[in-house]
Amino acid sequence: MRHTAHADYALRVLLYLRVAPGRQGSVAEIADAHAVSRHHLVKVVQRLASAGIVTTMRGRGGGVRLERDPSAITVGEVMRTMENDFALVECLGAARFCRVAGVCGGRDVFSRALDAYFAVLDDATLDDLAANDQGLRGALRLTQHRAGS
Repeated sequence: MRHTAHADYALRVLLYLRVAPGRQGSVAEIADAHAVSRHHLVKVVQRLASAGIVTTMRGRGGGVRLERDPSAITVGEVMRTMENDFALVECLGAARFCRVAGVCGGRDVFSRALDAYFAVLDDATLDDLAANDQGLRGALRLTQHRAGS
């Protein structure tokens, strides 16, 4: 299974906010820290805001901020927010054209695999992903100096 760039970027945004001083940053800062497109991050942040995972604020001192405690944000929630198709095989999707759908055991096997996958993601929080917060701060070039800004 491979997730879209938007799901990947969502996790990057959230990791940045989790380790950033004040748990806040602008889209431009986050995009620069991860060397990704600001245009794509705007869409990602809008979707995260619609889901109540982040809050956006305009104007001076504005930016993006975590809406909830990072220990309450699961990776599974983020993936479900950002992705709209988890059909590992055709018979798990809306359209079913497979000739053996309904008579083979594949649907059950892949359905159980997807359930197990989400059980792991639902058990992992943003805090778990950011366990090495000092390492993340270094990789993202975040310094404590920014805390006053």
